[in-house]
Amino acid sequence: MGDKKVLMEKRNSIAKITLNRPEALNALDEELLAELMVALDDVEKDDSVKVVVITGVGRAFSAGRDLPGILAGREWPGGARYKKLEDLSKPVIAAVNGYCYTGGFEMAMCADIIIASEKAVFGDTHARFGIIPGGGQTQRLPRQIGVKKAKELLFICDTISAAEAERIGLVNRVVPDDKLEEAAMEIAEKIAKNIPEALKVIKFLINKGMYTDLETGLRIEAEMHEGHPILPMGEGRKRIEALTDKRQRPSAD
Repeated sequence: MGDKKVLMEKRNSIAKITLNRPEALNALDEELLAELMVALDDVEKDDSVKVVVITGVGRAFSAGRDLPGILAGREWPGGARYKKLEDLSKPVIAAVNGYCYTGGFEMAMCADIIIASEKAVFGDTHARFGIIPGGGQTQRLPRQIGVKKAKELLFICDTISAAEAERIGLVNRVVPDDKLEEAAMEIAEKIAKNIPEALKVIKFLINKGMYTDLETGLRIEAEMHEGHPILPMGEGRKRIEALTDKRQRPSAD
């Protein structure tokens, strides 16, 4: 599949980004992360892209950071790079196709929606190898699945199945392995039918609210409307007008 460690394909308002180090179970080295940053910069600037799907080639989404690189001191914390997925103005779907460990797990947590193959396996092994998480796992995981369950996963370092990940709210849904891309693309297509300006603001508000208290989050949401009536964004006005016209049109007896 070429020498690139990150592949990208754009089709019908959807950008599919694929981690392409199958011989290393898509381990995240500095070169791969640099290519990923370029791909994310590209889709951020491309107004034709409304949704991003990220997945991996072969048996893994990503087995985590590159271990030889860690031992050689070549790897740096992934936090700012992974957060770029979280901060992207467009919805991101992680299609987890296999092993999703440690740094790869941290990256997947930054997606807005996670769809997992029934063969997917999740785990965090930072503590097993004496490494302090640097991709946000100590902060995102408790917020997304609860403090007690997050501590269990991070302290014990056991792996969990896709079904268990769905049960605890880590993933949105589990699908047969051969239906993973189809399921992710189906969700992406549904999202792409909505107003991109609204999706951008909704994503921002949810992410902002995750890291603050309810009152502050409600205030930030209210500020989006301060001094203005409720107004539809972009194509939204035309859609409302079409809907009201349809409702007002006399029905045939």
